[in-house]
Amino acid sequence: MEAVRVFLYIFVESRELDHVSSELSILPQVVDLYEVTGESDLVALVKIDSLSAFRNVLVHKILKIRGVRSTSSAIILHAHKEPRSRVEVNSHYL
Repeated sequence: MEAVRVFLYIFVESRELDHVSSELSILPQVVDLYEVTGESDLVALVKIDSLSAFRNVLVHKILKIRGVRSTSSAIILHAHKEPRSRVEVNSHYL
């Protein structure tokens, strides 16, 4: 079974941004975490086994972090282009 990948847009109380970022960073399901401009404050790439497992992490872990106001998610259906590792990028130009 292929892993489920989700872009999770996280809306945070501004004074809790560092706390929320630290708490999200230690979750093994959060593979990338970015502070961004725009409507949300953080964007996380979550990689997980199933939608039900995603719901469980969202409801029982992420939404319980002090300072998280709300979230919005986008489930990745298909990747048309994915990032390459730094080694692949460098070797491409050699």
